[in-house]
Amino acid sequence: MEHKKFTFISGLPRSGSTLLCNILAQNPEAQVSKATSGLHDVLFGVRNQWDRLVEHQAEGVDQNRLKRVLQSIFYSYLDPDNGKNLIVDKGRGWLSLIEMLEFVLDQPCKILCPVRDVAEILASFEKLWRKTTAKTQWNFEQNDYFNGQTVEGRCEIWARKDQPVGLAYNRVKDALQRGHSSKILFVEFNDLTSYPERTLEEIYKFLGIASFKHDFDNVAQYTIEDDENVHRIVGLHTIRPKVSPVPRSTTETLGEVAKKYRNLEIWR
Repeated sequence: MEHKKFTFISGLPRSGSTLLCNILAQNPEAQVSKATSGLHDVLFGVRNQWDRLVEHQAEGVDQNRLKRVLQSIFYSYLDPDNGKNLIVDKGRGWLSLIEMLEFVLDQPCKILCPVRDVAEILASFEKLWRKTTAKTQWNFEQNDYFNGQTVEGRCEIWARKDQPVGLAYNRVKDALQRGHSSKILFVEFNDLTSYPERTLEEIYKFLGIASFKHDFDNVAQYTIEDDENVHRIVGLHTIRPKVSPVPRSTTETLGEVAKKYRNLEIWR
């Protein structure tokens, strides 16, 4: 697999990761996750149980065997023997598992990290909630009815450390604190949507591979996720076919609540 280039997409929600996957999928040299991948969770589970097995404890924990097993899972899951030279796996948890990933790869990893102003992310979630609340109840509302009744309460829920925005944000923060900044390319949502050609050139340069001329006016929806039945959020991973700037509407959507979430962009 020495000739293969692996990269991982792991960043903040509502920040363009799905769009980036679908753009990269235009490149015939790229194999891209067709949905949010579960690979890191599979590896995480095996690693966590490895030295807890009584048989392994009795025999003596063999780290080399663990590496071989994790590598077998990694390559079998991605199935890279298909002529593609760039393998792209999108998973929310990769930033928290960089050390394990490099143990498996036997080399430094490269992670594309889509990011966006935190207040804009919360506004995007709020707009999605308003579009879907007439027909369905989001999962978080079942467990936190009262906070779910207001814009401020909904933002507080999404920003918690065990919820999508807070969890992803803390993973970014921790990866930087662990000294992995050189392995991460932060892909700003507003740059991707306003200057896609320049942004993709930066991505290919970071990955160390030849660039590809993408069609930003006709981006097909290559990725498929059952948002309505699994996440209960219609349109969560739906992209527009034409890449174009997304107007900012933070204050319009969140009102005074937006002030609480300004200047949190630690990656800058």
